[in-house]
Amino acid sequence: MDGEILEKIYKERLEEKIISHLAEVKNLDLQTAMDIYYQSKLADRIAAGEYGIQYLDCKVLVQILLENERELFVNAKR
Repeated sequence: MDGEILEKIYKERLEEKIISHLAEVKNLDLQTAMDIYYQSKLADRIAAGEYGIQYLDCKVLVQILLENERELFVNAKR
């Protein structure tokens, strides 16, 4: 496998962990957590690999999302 394929697999697994942890922390169903994540600027930054953000721990990334994109949680279904 080349590096690009490994990086893609790594990011996909990271997204799964972020969504799962977000659902747990905010007591959301997985679909709602997924919707919130994919609407976020954080998802865009991870996809682009900005500043190596994709190498942070999923729990840290969820905390960043909670602190910096609060508007995404206003109407979140629980």
